[in-house]
Amino acid sequence: MSTANLDFADEDPLDLPIELRQMRFFVRVAESGSIRRAASELGVAASMLSRDLEKLEAQLATPLFRRARTGLIPTDAGFAFLRHAQMTLQHALDAVEAARHRRLVGHVTVGLPPSTASVLGMPLLLAMRERHPELRVHLVEALSGHLSAMLDARQLDLALVARGNVMRRWSLWPLIEERVYLLARADLAGLPQSSTLSLADLGELPLVMPSGSHGLRAILDIAFERAGVRPNISLEIDGLALLMDAVRAGLGATLQPGSVICRDPGRQLRALLVSDSDARRQTLIAGRHEDELSPAVLATRVVIADVARELAATERWPGTLFHELSPKGDES
Repeated sequence: MSTANLDFADEDPLDLPIELRQMRFFVRVAESGSIRRAASELGVAASMLSRDLEKLEAQLATPLFRRARTGLIPTDAGFAFLRHAQMTLQHALDAVEAARHRRLVGHVTVGLPPSTASVLGMPLLLAMRERHPELRVHLVEALSGHLSAMLDARQLDLALVARGNVMRRWSLWPLIEERVYLLARADLAGLPQSSTLSLADLGELPLVMPSGSHGLRAILDIAFERAGVRPNISLEIDGLALLMDAVRAGLGATLQPGSVICRDPGRQLRALLVSDSDARRQTLIAGRHEDELSPAVLATRVVIADVARELAATERWPGTLFHELSPKGDES
């Protein structure tokens, strides 16, 4: 078996690889804003920590901190380095744990929008527990805009986002395409009686919808415009649980992807399929570039796809078309 040449004896000291200890010191100072405080938390001498930071800045040939009234603040270069240093340290810890346990270990954080979490959340947790019991899984349920910000800040390893919320700097893997349903109480005045309808059939039916900042709302606004329909939006609610409570109370109908039907287990509401081709939401798995993903994250991405495929095939994710993951993702 061939191995890479790791003999750095003849290299310039400034070209030597950064040590994990230096990264750890840097991250702790960046998080605490103080060399003295970071040294105390790490149990090392402040002078030692300071020397390592100076060596790190010399190796990188750029200052990583600037002084402010509140303490040390990373420079632009420092913030850029911080994200990668945090990821490198986590990968190193995962590698040590994997070697000790002789199996895939580590930790992964996945963001799900509320509608997707209602159908995918529990099956994903159960599948992860069965396949990779040593992985620590952290699921975050939040609106797509919040998930996007968390992904940018590297607070998430993966997030499920609608195509309208994607950013060019992410790697993207198409997952599912969801058709939209009209959900309402059967006794709501003006509710069409057919099992399917078009947006033009809504008439003056009062709608309870998320606000314009919501990804689904943006998709539906475009669908309404293309259909030449002016919807009667009587209430705007951004929390899915409260929105569905308002619909169950008879305050109006709502337009939601099929996953939301799973939040109505007792089938208190009628679900009418919307036939307009524009009333669809494509959901993708978003994450960092392939070569930045840890084995734990790569394994989790596979499980997400497998669970989504099974839910779609068994019609437990209504109105869903599953997309097989491409090998390298769809760079947007």
